[in-house]
Amino acid sequence: MQRDNMMFSNSMTLWTGALLILSVSLWSCTTAQSDGAADCCLTTSHRRIPQRVVTSFTIQTSDGVCRIPATIFVTKKGLKLCAPFPSENNWVSKLIDHILAAPVHRKPKGKKQRRQ
Repeated sequence: MQRDNMMFSNSMTLWTGALLILSVSLWSCTTAQSDGAADCCLTTSHRRIPQRVVTSFTIQTSDGVCRIPATIFVTKKGLKLCAPFPSENNWVSKLIDHILAAPVHRKPKGKKQRRQ
């Protein structure tokens, strides 16, 4: 009887250990996938992007999860366009300056006030 209890205890310990290892493995895979690696530019285009279609930008550096430095421009339609790093192309830095100089249009919160 004591031997059966010992075998049951050992198999429970084994199953608990296996379950712990499996859950840690799955958690680390999920964490690695959520690092934003899917949002990295893999290549850039030197083709100029018209100012009228761009609403914002982000800078991608190569010291994180992404492999190349790039500028990611976001269009009015939500497309992400990969351009060279600002120091590599003059038109990229001019487009960034244009975006930064544009006034921010904010919608008023709450009810509209009536004019009297």
